[in-house]
Amino acid sequence: MLFTSTLLAEPTESLVGKSVDNFKLQDFRGKQVQLEDARDQKLVVLAFLGTECPLAKLYGDRLQKLADEYETQGVTFYAIMSNQQDSLTEIAAYARKHGIKFPVLKDPGNRVADQIGAVRTPEIFLLDQQRTVRYHGRVDDQYGVGYIRDEPKRQDLKIAITELLAGKPVSVASTKPLGCFIGRIREPDPNSSVTYSNQIARLLQKHCVECHRQGEIAPFELTEYEEVAGWAETIAEVVRDQRMPPWHADPAHGKFSNDRSLTKAEKELIYQWVENGAPEGDPKELPEPRTYVTGWKLPQKPDAVFYMDDKPFTVPAQAGKRGVKYQYFTVDPGFKEDKWLTGAEALPGNRAVVHHILVFARPPQGKRVRVFGEGDQFLVGYVPGSREVMLPEGMAKKVPAGSKLVFQMHYTPIGTEQEDRSKVGLVFTDESKVTHQVMTAHVLNHEFTRRKFPIDANNDNFKIEGTSPPSDRNMLLLGFMPHMHLRGKSFRYELRKTPDGPGEVLLDVPAFDFNWQTAYKIEKPIPLEPGDYIHCVAHFNNSDSNLSNPDPDKPVYWGDQTWNEMMIGYFNVAVPREEAKAENRARAVAFRLVLKRDKNKNGQLEKSEVPLVELPVFFRADQNKDDVVTVNELADMLEKTRGNKEE
Repeated sequence: MLFTSTLLAEPTESLVGKSVDNFKLQDFRGKQVQLEDARDQKLVVLAFLGTECPLAKLYGDRLQKLADEYETQGVTFYAIMSNQQDSLTEIAAYARKHGIKFPVLKDPGNRVADQIGAVRTPEIFLLDQQRTVRYHGRVDDQYGVGYIRDEPKRQDLKIAITELLAGKPVSVASTKPLGCFIGRIREPDPNSSVTYSNQIARLLQKHCVECHRQGEIAPFELTEYEEVAGWAETIAEVVRDQRMPPWHADPAHGKFSNDRSLTKAEKELIYQWVENGAPEGDPKELPEPRTYVTGWKLPQKPDAVFYMDDKPFTVPAQAGKRGVKYQYFTVDPGFKEDKWLTGAEALPGNRAVVHHILVFARPPQGKRVRVFGEGDQFLVGYVPGSREVMLPEGMAKKVPAGSKLVFQMHYTPIGTEQEDRSKVGLVFTDESKVTHQVMTAHVLNHEFTRRKFPIDANNDNFKIEGTSPPSDRNMLLLGFMPHMHLRGKSFRYELRKTPDGPGEVLLDVPAFDFNWQTAYKIEKPIPLEPGDYIHCVAHFNNSDSNLSNPDPDKPVYWGDQTWNEMMIGYFNVAVPREEAKAENRARAVAFRLVLKRDKNKNGQLEKSEVPLVELPVFFRADQNKDDVVTVNELADMLEKTRGNKEE
């Protein structure tokens, strides 16, 4: 494999003990600042930052708080911005947004970064009064690649400052900085056969620009050469580590229409381009730019947009021990007739604090309860890595006339009070064009959801399984959306003909990523026959090898908050219109009654499974007198009983 450029090499020797020479740089206002200005200060913190690096964004406020804390003790902070792609305007905006009062300096040509040996953002160098490096590495260990802790376990920079001020040696003088590569000035190979204009721009359009464009979820844009060139080393690293593009399905099982993964040949093109200095090539060879719907990932402007409430919700600065309770908002869209939904997207008003959104349609007979009542239909969700739904041609979800929209909102505080007013966009189609009604079902382990057992402490491979009820009609399987929390390790879907028999693997996610909860859309819908089951197998890592784990020494039960766990295997099915019976209250009640008593898990009740006191009801429901009661038979009986009472 390529990817041997020295530009990408991490330091092989410790930078602790290195002397730092004086330097002169200008801040974003044009004022010249030099290291010598701090000659009377006991310690100097050099923080290499970038305006768009996700980790550098997280640490801007924290560095200012440290600067405030140690200002009177002879400690000076400098922020050094060495990325070629960071303009003075962007640097000024970064300083303003994070309230940074210490000097924020532009490092043209990354000269200071080269002198000191800085590679990433954020990366910290703590200098003593002789301007010798006494600590080098990260700020703390709260944030890293693929994980976010509620609070740091070790505040490395703060500890180092405190120890040096007390005249002690630094106990941990070097840690590994994590973050984005500094976007250095490089000398492109003019003879490179791979250039941005002729190949890389097309790759990015195909796999990345959907999110890496203005106003979208990604932290920076990948639509212009100058910007892309500045991120070249970071792009190569995240591709090599299979962190980007985010796609976690094992290619051995299933084909998916939204597969973002790169082929081996495409990866090699990226590595070659970076190896050759990220040459631009001839701009005349650039592909035509793609057009997008402003503000949405939907392929067309929504037909209707509904906000969760008339006014924003205030998210507190701190979550507290129990977190911020899920918030529920009910909106009347004013539907006077049935609506057929072919596309939807939930859009957070404040991405910094919105962890997820679930939007349901509650029909008129549905109850308003904390958890969703009978008949509620899942429409769309926003979770890390997934938010829009577009259904295949001829397929739609039915929203009955008079339905309300219910928003379930999960907020994660970020240390400052915030406001959010999220919304949902809906795309409709004419009923005459609908051939299949789409429904969202799910697989659960009901013992786990009832908190009958936890995920064991210090267990790195705890297994939980669940099986759906049997299909009661012909339908098409459209896609999957596995859901777990911070201990989630892997998730697998199987198609089974019997609840306990061997199954065909439909989707295998061997490395579940809580930060990228992808919806996997099946390329060619899979037929399901009556009596088929969907079986799910999930594994959890509740050990200290899981860097996202809040506390490996505690067993973990089912619960809403991220420090609890969930195991939900969502899946979408499409039922032919003529077979799509309304899911009424009686059927929902019948399903729950059968599920509770169905000991052999075959989706129906035998006489031996029913308590003696309930046998009279069993015989009344058994319409064909075959000593078996199906969900439909029990639902019919319940419906007739309710009708007689109403009369």
